[in-house]
Amino acid sequence: MSERTEIPKDASEIPDDPGAPVVEPGAFLLELIPVPVSDIDRAKRFYSEQCGFAVDVDVSPADGVRVVQLTPPGSYCSISLLKGLPMADMAPGSLRALHLVVKDIEAARQQLISRGVEVGETEDLGGVYYAWFEDPDGNTWALQHMPWRR
Repeated sequence: MSERTEIPKDASEIPDDPGAPVVEPGAFLLELIPVPVSDIDRAKRFYSEQCGFAVDVDVSPADGVRVVQLTPPGSYCSISLLKGLPMADMAPGSLRALHLVVKDIEAARQQLISRGVEVGETEDLGGVYYAWFEDPDGNTWALQHMPWRR
């Protein structure tokens, strides 16, 4: 369920987040990727209940606008499901090949499968391993095996 939110009028009203990454001068942090969907509630259930993404925000900051933000486990980059923002309008299902880096691709794959996500077999693409899945609208995702990552 979405709710209205008030935007702080002054930066001093925004609470400190000690877990947030430091934004150094000159840095360009990619932290939010809009994912085009046809049904925000259905997509929210898929990403939160089946993929295990944390629901960070579900608000309607203005009439006809809805913003749902979800974050994959351990990630600094979130996704957003949007309605009523023409500048972010994309055809549902048109996003391709978002990568989720995992330490153990088979464990990650089995975790998603156990939650009802249809994940393809692991593929070896020249020493880099991937397993693909899609959301209910057809946006595609890849689990990318990187066991050396911390």
